[in-house]
Amino acid sequence: MFWQTARFRIDLTRPHVMGIVNATPDSFSDGGQFYRPEDACARCDALVAEGVDILDIGGESTRPGSVAPDWREELARVLPVVRHAVGLGVPVSVDTSQPEVMAEVLAAGADIINDVRSLDRPGALDAVRQTPQAGVCLMHRQGEPATMQQAPHYADVTVEVQADLARRLADLVAAGVAAERVVLDPGYGFGKTDEHNLTLLREQRRLLALGRPLLAGWSRKRTLGQLTGRPVHQRQAASVAAALAAVTLGARIVRVHDVAATVDALKVWQAAGLCKAV
Repeated sequence: MFWQTARFRIDLTRPHVMGIVNATPDSFSDGGQFYRPEDACARCDALVAEGVDILDIGGESTRPGSVAPDWREELARVLPVVRHAVGLGVPVSVDTSQPEVMAEVLAAGADIINDVRSLDRPGALDAVRQTPQAGVCLMHRQGEPATMQQAPHYADVTVEVQADLARRLADLVAAGVAAERVVLDPGYGFGKTDEHNLTLLREQRRLLALGRPLLAGWSRKRTLGQLTGRPVHQRQAASVAAALAAVTLGARIVRVHDVAATVDALKVWQAAGLCKAV
């Protein structure tokens, strides 16, 4: 299975590692560490050296309780980093929901828009549609980041996530965005309790019926802290374990902070035949 992006046709017969670059002052995991453009650019260089397959650059924290910046501020955070990253030889994704940011980063050479709000803001779909081959990641969420963890509720989390992703995928295809440009993200941690997250992971293979590759983002998340009792910066082992579980259950892309550890783990998993294409 392939993922068509602006500059790359990504072969997902093996799982890919998407490395997180948070150009924000307030990320739940590494807030402020890569806020300066020069630090975020150095982070991109380091992740490429560690074997990352895709860089994912974000200028808005979407942790629970976060407040979104103005689009101009978000663009100022990410645009210099995108301009640097497009010269590094790997696909560049930008984690944004702002149509103005989407248009500018795609014009600067970004390959993928990774939108936690699934292009539901006015103008977002048009921004992506204007770059004919741009890749898209659509993520499920319940509620907005500021309030999404207050009281998430589902009658059947997997059924409802699958239905929502199917609807958004159909909307994009109807609007002229080829399905091969789209991957789907169940949205672990976005409007979901620990039990919702774990149920969704156990049943993740059911989402393969949607016909598009799955991206899973478990890295350092709260559920892993609840399971292990570890603070956010001590969740590397749990994050790698969750990534391997997600790949075993059908994910083709894992979005992670700890790139080198995940790359090494996947090499072993692949050698053991546990990363079979789906």
